[in-house]
Amino acid sequence: MTILALVVSALFPITLRAQVESRIHLLHSDRLFHDTDIDPRAQILVGNVQFRHDDVLMFCDSALFYEASNSLDAYGNVRMNQGDTLSLAGDVLFYNGLDKLARVRDNVVLVHGKTTLYTDSLDYDRLYNVGYFFEGGHLVTQDNDMTSDWGEYRPETKVAVFNYNVHLVSPAPPQAARTTLLTDTLYYNTVTSVANARGPSTIDDGGCHIYTELGYMNSKNNDLTLLKRSEMSNNGKKLIGDSIVWNSVDSIGEAFGNVVYTDVLNKNAMTGNYCYYDDKAGYSLGTDSACILDFSQGADTMYMHADSIKMYTFDIKTDSAYRTMHAFHHVRMYRKDMQGVCDSLFYTTKDSMMIMYKDPIVWTGSQQLLGEEIQAFMNDSTIDSIYVLRQTLSCERMDSLHYNQVAGHEMHSYMENGELKMTHVIGNVMVNYFPLDEDSLMVAMNHMESTEMKMFMGDNRKIKKIWMPAATGTFYPIPMIPANMRFLENFQWFDYVRPTSPQDIFVWRGKSKGTELKKSVQRKVPLQKLNSKNKKHGIVQDSGAKEI
Repeated sequence: MTILALVVSALFPITLRAQVESRIHLLHSDRLFHDTDIDPRAQILVGNVQFRHDDVLMFCDSALFYEASNSLDAYGNVRMNQGDTLSLAGDVLFYNGLDKLARVRDNVVLVHGKTTLYTDSLDYDRLYNVGYFFEGGHLVTQDNDMTSDWGEYRPETKVAVFNYNVHLVSPAPPQAARTTLLTDTLYYNTVTSVANARGPSTIDDGGCHIYTELGYMNSKNNDLTLLKRSEMSNNGKKLIGDSIVWNSVDSIGEAFGNVVYTDVLNKNAMTGNYCYYDDKAGYSLGTDSACILDFSQGADTMYMHADSIKMYTFDIKTDSAYRTMHAFHHVRMYRKDMQGVCDSLFYTTKDSMMIMYKDPIVWTGSQQLLGEEIQAFMNDSTIDSIYVLRQTLSCERMDSLHYNQVAGHEMHSYMENGELKMTHVIGNVMVNYFPLDEDSLMVAMNHMESTEMKMFMGDNRKIKKIWMPAATGTFYPIPMIPANMRFLENFQWFDYVRPTSPQDIFVWRGKSKGTELKKSVQRKVPLQKLNSKNKKHGIVQDSGAKEI
């Protein structure tokens, strides 16, 4: 052997083995003859033709066998079996034993285990163990049914690649409940049943519509993993995130990174960096810069932030369905006409009630309202009434030195079209009020104390009438107001805490040290005691009573 031949054999061992050692063998034919008019180079074989090449058996009705070039053309009922796992059938086969390339045409069927590929044009490369289909292909597995314009299938890895006009149906027909996927590039593993869609893709699983540019769908456990800023929409609800994990059977999903959840029907949305969603249970959780947006009032959107926000839906799929929202720790909210802060918040659509807990404060215009607990009753996101419990204080800023102030144990405020109309204060009522003259000038301060007060408001937030059952008070001209009477005992103006914009709700500012509300302690009712003598006669006395 020449030196050149040795070098070539070292560089291309596979090619040389195919040329020298791997010959196509004719096993059987009913007839064999030559016809120069047909092809002078070919052996013409007719009837039950069989060939063998390495571990591949080939069958057909007729063939042209080119022994010199180690190739053949097979026609009619063509079958090709490679081992016990792969079979290939079609109407026409062009096979080259030198490069181990089988070109099958018309009514092509490739079967590999539980995977079947249908096409009209397939080139099967035995050297690299891969089949290329074009002019349309249809792959069927236990779990999925896929079609595309062209693609490939690798029996060794059991991975199929589909390109252009890819259509996947899961589970495969005839089952009724289906998920469909449309894309231009799809990688599918027939063992794991995981489909990897690349490029613009849409997925529909009944009521849910999904768009992604990089997604993984597992048909065995119905899991979807969506990357590259994907979105899901269902019945007026839309979820967008940098990445989304979704189970179509359980209807449970998680979204990560720049999450936006929008409910068009209920006119609200939730944003954040993490969202958990259980559609069947009607439960959702938002954390990491979580924010609720309410846009039911048109252009005046309500923004609310908390460390964590949970939403529950009750009586799902009934006419009496309602939702609750739980926001806890560092709650801040902003709307042009109203702002508020508190530690935690509860809201229910059943009676449109919102409850703010632990140092709650609400601002409307130049007014500030605070207490131990604030309950607000809503009407289409507009406050109808506010109920403040314990250590209540209502302030209206007149200027930098003068504030109208009302304090008491309980305070009920009633609105009309967002405007305050009446306030009812009960228990230990104290009032500092600066009336205005006809020229809207402050002339004096009126300090009053009573057990109860009703204040009625007119247009432009002007006081029309104040009612008290019995009151003590003092009228101080402005220059003669004592320094210790200018502000009520529990007066604080928390303007530095107030949210100033939708962006400002994410910056927590608590009350200054020492300005927090003191914890109110409810008095314990003295327990009654019975002595042995009174127990006998059924007489009940308190501990301070003398025995009879």
